Amino acid sequence: MEIIISENKEELGKKAAAKGAQLIREAIIKNGNANIIVATGASQFEMLKYLVKEEVVWEKVTAFHLDEYIGIPESHPASFRKYLKERFVDLIPLKKFHYVNGETDAVAECERLEEIIREHPIDVAFIGIGENGHLAFNDPPADFETDKAYLVVNLDEACRLQQMGEGWFKTLEDVPLQAISMSVKQILKSKAIICSVPDARKAKAVKGSVEEDVSPLIPGSVLQHHPATWLYLDRESSSLLTS
Repeated sequence: MEIIISENKEELGKKAAAKGAQLIREAIIKNGNANIIVATGASQFEMLKYLVKEEVVWEKVTAFHLDEYIGIPESHPASFRKYLKERFVDLIPLKKFHYVNGETDAVAECERLEEIIREHPIDVAFIGIGENGHLAFNDPPADFETDKAYLVVNLDEACRLQQMGEGWFKTLEDVPLQAISMSVKQILKSKAIICSVPDARKAKAVKGSVEEDVSPLIPGSVLQHHPATWLYLDRESSSLLTS
């Protein structure tokens, strides 16, 4: 894992986007196309803002949605489909974007997406780490063993409080109890991972992910085992690191 510390989240986003775009361009040169994973949440605002400005032949890029709440419509302010359409998909001419639909049969949706992603080896995954250390919506203790590409997960209180705290929901009761999430194993199959984690509220999760033993209790720690992960931090999110 390579750690890159920036002065602020704007600089973090710019650097993460530039590295990610470089990796996408390299994949297109090598394979004629590229497959990527795109995350959501407040931690991805700056990265996505700069990623869509990068010189990439987006017509050769197929993208996959990382996770989505179960039971909220696309029109809901917290919908990750809405988020990605507005901040990414509608701004570039992608070959294809595969959304996670949380309004249909969740198990069938997981199976549908698994069938597609198995045919598209991922070149670059753009992800974050949650306040509770989660990757995607794999809250602790995360399932490190399942071979499923997508699964139905229960959201713990810390995760739901984060979603409310970021302003996506008015009350904790409004936050869904379940989501469809890409699995940890599927994320780790990506050839390269760009992990963007700004803000002081993420400092404890960053410290655990970087300095503690790999454990399902700190899902982000599993990135220590990935051979090509770039972890982008700002001064605040890196503030508890000992070195």
